[in-house]
Amino acid sequence: MSVDASSSDILDRENFHADEGVSTVREEISQFEEDALWDRSEQGAWKTEFLTQFVRNQLRVAPTMPILTAMFAFTCMSWVPIGLIIFWLTAALACQGGYIYLCQSYLKKSRSQNEQHDWIGMLSASELTQGVCWTMPLFLFWPSANSLQGAVLVAFVMAVVAVRLLVVNNFIPVLIAGTGVMTIGLAARCAMQPEPVYMALGSFIIVLEAFFIYLARQLAATARDMVKFRSQKDELIKQLRFERDKAEGEKLKAIEASKAKSVFLATMSHELRTPLNAIMGFSEVINREMFGPVTVSAYREYAGDIHHSGRYLLDLINDILDLSRIEAGRREIVDEPFNILSCVNSALALLGAKARERSISIVVEVDNNLPKLMGDIRAVNQIFINLLTNATKFTPKGGEIRVSAALNLSGAMVVSFKDNGAGIPVHEIRAVLDSFQRGSFATKQAIDGAGLGLPIVKGLMDLHGGELDIKSAPGDGTEVIVAFPAHRVLTGPRGEVLSDPEVQSESQRRLIAITG
Repeated sequence: MSVDASSSDILDRENFHADEGVSTVREEISQFEEDALWDRSEQGAWKTEFLTQFVRNQLRVAPTMPILTAMFAFTCMSWVPIGLIIFWLTAALACQGGYIYLCQSYLKKSRSQNEQHDWIGMLSASELTQGVCWTMPLFLFWPSANSLQGAVLVAFVMAVVAVRLLVVNNFIPVLIAGTGVMTIGLAARCAMQPEPVYMALGSFIIVLEAFFIYLARQLAATARDMVKFRSQKDELIKQLRFERDKAEGEKLKAIEASKAKSVFLATMSHELRTPLNAIMGFSEVINREMFGPVTVSAYREYAGDIHHSGRYLLDLINDILDLSRIEAGRREIVDEPFNILSCVNSALALLGAKARERSISIVVEVDNNLPKLMGDIRAVNQIFINLLTNATKFTPKGGEIRVSAALNLSGAMVVSFKDNGAGIPVHEIRAVLDSFQRGSFATKQAIDGAGLGLPIVKGLMDLHGGELDIKSAPGDGTEVIVAFPAHRVLTGPRGEVLSDPEVQSESQRRLIAITG
């Protein structure tokens, strides 16, 4: 399916729905042909199962007819010549034996869809032969019988009709072939008698046969629908399993591809850093004229540009390395207590000069008395640096950035970086969290960046068990919120011990923080 054939396709393929727009008469004819003839064009898996089920039911009740035949022959021996009885008994048992053999052959042989129609014809012909055999006593045994014995003949044949109606009720072609000829024979035989009671009996038999055929059609339709539904259910299950296996295979391929990508990026990034360090080192030497003056000033400027570009490329490689380690599950965090404000100040020390160049004011609203956090200081510094870098990039000249931190109602430490830049459209917020994805504003304004900052922040927050949330709208700026879970907030006695550096050594404080 996709995983995909829809349920409507399956129903159409199984010819479950009748065509619309035809006249009522044609619909009735089509329905009768479906019930009585099973047109070749409608062969399907469910019809094979339906016919197989019918044949198996015939074999289960196969001993019934020979027993009934023997009882009838024994009853008629009192007034019918023995030779005629033997002739009829042999013919009836031969027909029944042929019917059983035909059913057994059907189950033993493999059949194609086109052969189903032929088997239906053979089963109907065999049932017709049995009906003719049971009609013969009405004309062969009746002439030598009295009125009571004639009633016995009628009763036995009607009993056989009832038995066949019960056994073959879900298969209309075979039912009509067998019981139809017996019903016509009974009606004809009764019509030949001068007594009015036989005339009434013949009419009753015809009406009863019509009623049973109508009832059998309803039962056959129910049985057919049950087989159809089961066949469709089995097909749906097969398709779902196929799609599930296909999806699992694609998932494994994607995982392997992701691992290969991470290994490739890590390897290539490591190999690139070696020559890049040399380029940056020599360009800085030239720019600072450490081994003598550069006679051409343009060369010194070019060296500065080379060093600046090298620094940008090195930062990009480091981001790729960090992201590849996070995605590969190889980035581990080292827990130790730290102060939120100190991490914020570290980020400001690194990026404050760039903000001042653009006349951007950074307002810090972080209380120094906030509880300490337990986490990886290097990772948290990287989180704050990436978020402050993004805020600085997208804040216009003369704009403002607000950094705040507080405990929420659940005890988690929430740190917010809010700018008054252009903002991010709502439909792009999810996309900017994917690797190498950037917002439309950054693309149009050609703002530096590779789209790795927020994915790295999200990965590092996931390692801490925290959450990352972005609130933004075009023209209203962007607020990025990181929330460290409550179990990482050092409150209570444990926080008091860790806040006093004179109580224990650094190793003891870490032990208390981890086990407390």
